[in-house]
Amino acid sequence: MAKGLPILVVEDDPNLREAVCDTLELAGQAAVSAAGGEEALNLLDTLAVALVVSDVRMMPMDGITLLKEIRARYPHLPVVLMTAFAEVDRAVEAMRCGACDFLLKPFEPKALLEHVARYRLPEVLDDERVIASDPVSRNLFALATRVAQTDTTVLLTGESGVGKEVVARYIHHHSARRNGPFVAINCAAIPDSLLEATLFGYEKGAFTGAQQAQAGKFEQAQNGTLLLDEVTEMPLGLQAKLLRVLQEREVERVGGKKPVALNIRIIATSNRDMAAAVAKGVLREDVYYRLNVFPLLIPSLRQRPGDIISLARHFLAEHGGRSGRPGLQLSPAAEAVLSGHAWPGNVRELENVMQRAVIFAAGETVEAAALHLNLSPLAAPADTSPAAVLPGDIKSDNMRDLEREHILDTLAAVAGSRKLAGERLGMSERTLRYKLKQFRDAGLFNE
Repeated sequence: MAKGLPILVVEDDPNLREAVCDTLELAGQAAVSAAGGEEALNLLDTLAVALVVSDVRMMPMDGITLLKEIRARYPHLPVVLMTAFAEVDRAVEAMRCGACDFLLKPFEPKALLEHVARYRLPEVLDDERVIASDPVSRNLFALATRVAQTDTTVLLTGESGVGKEVVARYIHHHSARRNGPFVAINCAAIPDSLLEATLFGYEKGAFTGAQQAQAGKFEQAQNGTLLLDEVTEMPLGLQAKLLRVLQEREVERVGGKKPVALNIRIIATSNRDMAAAVAKGVLREDVYYRLNVFPLLIPSLRQRPGDIISLARHFLAEHGGRSGRPGLQLSPAAEAVLSGHAWPGNVRELENVMQRAVIFAAGETVEAAALHLNLSPLAAPADTSPAAVLPGDIKSDNMRDLEREHILDTLAAVAGSRKLAGERLGMSERTLRYKLKQFRDAGLFNE
């Protein structure tokens, strides 16, 4: 029986499409098919696949256009193109657009299966540390599974809060080094004067206060994985020393004379545009190319909306359990609000929202009003004195302001419909009318 992530076959010739799918399924590979590019893209929105095998000559969307769309939406997904025309210019264009390879029609079943074995993404391993409901995320972790089987240096990029360290730990836990240490260092969090000794270690007497020898992070990661978090924040002078470690796979302690051979896997992360960092002189070009062996761009949360509710439920259970409220559930209105938010702070912002929801939820169900998604990161901190925290409906001025802002924003989003606003907020129309009357009486709301 075919199993694992399926292979998507895109072919407008129904006979060839059926033949390719039959070949894959007879070899134990799950397969799904689409008769054209638009149908294929619609499938990819709802289904994670291991590989796309597509014809080039299709109408109205040809294989090159489909390839470009896949690269834009699912940058990690491998694509193999089939063509009956050995056109060099088309092959060059396709490879520049990110095609893995070409299959020249007619081809033998063996050739198809060899390409599948070479390029397909593996099935994402069952791992409770990872939540990947969206096809984009599942494809990302499938690719991470593949690179984990090697010792290749990995460069993880993406916006702040997308979960780069989660991916780094996933790679480590699914590698041959899983029983070794995972050592992480944030290059932006340590003063420049201490970063060299922290990374490379030091010998006794190397500087004032060095009472005894100390192994650095590179040595501590021996036989395991070292994560260089926010590597672009490393001073340029130290980057030169890092380059030698990356090249020679050995480290010399501060004040030492004997190099220590290293057997480690290096993963680096940054939320900067790496090419721009090189152009600005923030990152050495030679260091960039040493780190950029296997780049992985972690998509933002808004690019993988299928993860939002799954992550929200996970964080609600995690923080609810820690707070003695393990039975908390999200209401449908709350889930709708979460799904519609832009998440500029990505997964980190989502976790913060759910942590607040545990505090604000009045009962076992978290309603939309308890999410307080309009909380500004620049807002003045609430008064935390005992007098500011009162039971029941009595709130601090800051909490009242947050509630009012959220209610009015929701009302505006539904064009003033109190019924729809009440559904989104998780409150009755009567309660909503009462609150709006309070706002009007205080001169804070005009219909």
